[in-house]
Amino acid sequence: MSGRQNRSGLQVASELVDFIENHALPGTGIDAENFWAGMARMVTELAPKNRALLAKRAEMQSRIDAWHVARRGEAHDPAAYEAFLREIGYLVDEGPDFAIDTANTDPEVAAIPGPQLVVPITNARFALNAANARWGSLYDALYGTDAMGDVPAGKGYDAARGARVIAWAKGFLDEAVPLAGANWADVTGFDLEPDGLVFRTEDAERKLLRSEQLVGFKQDCQEIVFKNNDLHIRIVLDDNHPIGKTDPARIADVILEAALSTIMDCEDSVAAVDAEDKVLAYGNWLGLMKGNLTEEVTKGGRTFTRELVDDLNYTAIDGSEVMLKGRSLMLVRNVGHLMTNPAVLDAEGNEIGEGLLDALCTTMIAMHDLQREGGNSDHGSVYVVKPKMHGPEEVAFSVEIFDMVEAILGLPRNTVKLGIMDEERRTSVNLKECIRAAKSRVAFINTGFLDRTGDEIHTSMEAGPMLPKGDIKNTPWIASYEDRNVDIGLACGLKGRAQIGKGMWAMPDRMGDMLEAKIGHPMSGATCAWVPSPTAATLHATHYHKVNVLTRQDELAAGGARGTLDDLLTIPLLGGRNPSDEEIAREVENNAQGILGYVVRWVDQGVGCSKVPDIHDIGLMEDRATCRISSQALANWLHHGVVDEAQVMAAMQKMAAVVDRQNADDPTYRPMAPGFDGIAFQAACDLVFKGRVQPSGYTEPVLHGRRLELKASLG
Repeated sequence: MSGRQNRSGLQVASELVDFIENHALPGTGIDAENFWAGMARMVTELAPKNRALLAKRAEMQSRIDAWHVARRGEAHDPAAYEAFLREIGYLVDEGPDFAIDTANTDPEVAAIPGPQLVVPITNARFALNAANARWGSLYDALYGTDAMGDVPAGKGYDAARGARVIAWAKGFLDEAVPLAGANWADVTGFDLEPDGLVFRTEDAERKLLRSEQLVGFKQDCQEIVFKNNDLHIRIVLDDNHPIGKTDPARIADVILEAALSTIMDCEDSVAAVDAEDKVLAYGNWLGLMKGNLTEEVTKGGRTFTRELVDDLNYTAIDGSEVMLKGRSLMLVRNVGHLMTNPAVLDAEGNEIGEGLLDALCTTMIAMHDLQREGGNSDHGSVYVVKPKMHGPEEVAFSVEIFDMVEAILGLPRNTVKLGIMDEERRTSVNLKECIRAAKSRVAFINTGFLDRTGDEIHTSMEAGPMLPKGDIKNTPWIASYEDRNVDIGLACGLKGRAQIGKGMWAMPDRMGDMLEAKIGHPMSGATCAWVPSPTAATLHATHYHKVNVLTRQDELAAGGARGTLDDLLTIPLLGGRNPSDEEIAREVENNAQGILGYVVRWVDQGVGCSKVPDIHDIGLMEDRATCRISSQALANWLHHGVVDEAQVMAAMQKMAAVVDRQNADDPTYRPMAPGFDGIAFQAACDLVFKGRVQPSGYTEPVLHGRRLELKASLG
């Protein structure tokens, strides 16, 4: 950092002062002096509460550890365990039924189910791609991936593959926008008449089976827009296009409304450890909120400027104007309550809570959107996703934070809408009361299997050795977790007011498998689910045409609650199972390779999320959540003697060589083998060998410390 400046008793890194005062604040109407005074007041009043909540986490964990240690060797007693959790306040009593009263949520959050992207805010190109992923070409998504069962061969256009794509897409249209007495493959042309759209076929004229699906068209019928389950489908007509000129109906492309919303992430998918990193993150968020973020991109030997796309305008059949949003609705994910950041020091020279810094800065920056027409939120809301909260008290604390943020910035109460990430065990078991704590702000809940599993292992670390992480997916608590999240959300009135979300598809190169599996998310009643790319969003959007999620939610609500608290509290222990030496070695190496492949990029290159080859060279989307579960799994087996330190270190060194090979084509990569003395390798070992004592099993303290060490070593 380039030095510090005193602002209201806070010692603020100069680059952050410059960004806030010369770039972010102008145009908001907020005076710099009042801004810094507000931040100082937040630190004075809220930092002690933050520390007390973290101390309570640690105290509860200590008591849970002691409970298990005292009963080691005895059969687990679920009733006694639940009673103990209630006694220490880990489990709280549920209050009466209620419904959230969150107001002014945009339709993408409140009422329209669809795919959701999560992207690192520090990467402007990724952020722009995601914001522009509201619309995606179905033809391109099918042609360029394995969605149809195979991938394209060679570089030129394969007409036979193209014909398969067109057949697939028209089959999709037959389901989503059916015609009366014909299929889309039969259509040879279109005519607009005063009473609607006419589809010409060789033997007759046909109409839509449901006339209300026609939304509008562009002049001369170059594009026609339909709607199904509140999602739009654009049919592009062009007889000069290479595809359109060979199509009987002149259809050149089918474009789907895809990523309805995007989480711009300041947390798990970024490596932001100091003021330099925070300014980069906040600067990109500022560009998105002002609408002027750009990035030079070189692709295929051509350099061009990527920018945010405009909204789309059409004409309805009655001549009225129809406007469709061109961009994904953007949410911003702040960090949780745990971490501090050296960007700002308090009066005693201590780092302030990064969550407090994020809350004030990202909300202030979003004011640029609130003050302009045609921006992100049409309803005057700011959407902040808050991760890693442990139970209702911590959710209530987040509400208190944003109460103060709104007061400092002069915003109406509850302008900030809160996303509750159900990824910690204490939140899962108390989800109803967590929602109640934010009932006027909550706009999003979701499940996060990986973080949730990492916390499951850490919370029950002393209960015994855990199952291999792949087998944990089949244990009772997972099904209860996923079902209860939806059921509780519906019972608390989230339908029509807030999103209920599901987790990430982690294999971006396996779109065929995704098409088969991920329809389970809308079937589960979830209104959104995470995907790893704009292309995946386009393909996943087809699921929301097949499943009317709002109808499905009514069916689930009528069926009664699923999953039980007993199941949710079932600890995924290895029990009497004795894995073979081969199974143990395979599990250890799998976890070690995943940790190393992720950590080496995080520490050495500052990459917080990327497609990392797994032990079988299959690309997986990795972030801190995946690292957390792998490190906790190994720490647990080490602690209970399933493996010893020598075995794990041997696996770490063996897998370091594998990761080096996988990154051999990266000129910026620094190999870990054969010395095994680099900062990145040491960080990976710390996550495993010191994993049991990390707060809640989180990876951030180790990763941040080692990344700062690396940056310091580079001057």
